[in-house]
Amino acid sequence: MSNSETIGFIGLGVMGGPMCGNMAVKHPGRVLAFDLSDEALAEAEAAGAVRCTSVADLAAEADVIFLSLPGGPQVEAVTDEILAQATSCTAVVDLSTTPVELARKVAAKLAERGIAFADAPVARTREAARKGALAIMVGAPAELFERIRPMLDYIATDISHGGDVGAGQVLKLVNNMLVFANTVALAEMMVLGERAGVAPETLLEVVSKGSGDSFVLRNHGMKAMLPRAFPEKAFSPEYVLKDISYVFEMAKSAGVDLPAAEVARSYYEAATHTDLSGRYFPGVIELVESGAMGAAVKRDDVA
Repeated sequence: MSNSETIGFIGLGVMGGPMCGNMAVKHPGRVLAFDLSDEALAEAEAAGAVRCTSVADLAAEADVIFLSLPGGPQVEAVTDEILAQATSCTAVVDLSTTPVELARKVAAKLAERGIAFADAPVARTREAARKGALAIMVGAPAELFERIRPMLDYIATDISHGGDVGAGQVLKLVNNMLVFANTVALAEMMVLGERAGVAPETLLEVVSKGSGDSFVLRNHGMKAMLPRAFPEKAFSPEYVLKDISYVFEMAKSAGVDLPAAEVARSYYEAATHTDLSGRYFPGVIELVESGAMGAAVKRDDVA
């Protein structure tokens, strides 16, 4: 991809905003931005992006369009808008997390107009997005992957090509399910360890030096669960359940049962019915502390 081509970026949320900002700072050509939030657009402009007033305006000028949207329905709707207006656009790169089959459906629709598609969901934290240090898993033909790789370098330090369209979503959903399940297991063990007589900060420090170490322990455990910092407008239980629903769609299609994933899902479903709703998902540790999950299991057994 030529450095002179125009990048379009749609979706300036918690992750999309920093990603667009990094592209605007690092890309020698123009970066166009669109979002429904004036505040988010102002931040993108401050980084050097050009504000667009609609998806249609952006699609009419951009050569390659990046999407960072809440989920599958939004990706499909925005893609339809792009198809209605695209003139110079020859590639769409979806950084969102969506169902695998939707990624392939969108790719097929774009291909009918000669527009290439890559599913390239991102992993890691909001801090990593700000630093341009995300991990990206890409599903795309090899030629397209090589073409968009320089743009992905603006926002990521680890970029993996998993295979053709859909592979990026498979990898991302597996990654996320492992994070969600690990968070639940860590929450239980932190509460157990403390009540058995070991301070939670000691537990995390010692386990981080052994085979129980993990990304979840060092990030979600040390930075959120230990200080009980579960802010709003972070990755909430509702977003977790959205991703888990995509995991189960994939499992149904593949004919694989996921009993452990089902247990993890029950935690996040319970969290949506408490004051943890809308707050950072590692807050499920509060469900363990309160005994809420044990009570729920007992009710299910009686039922």
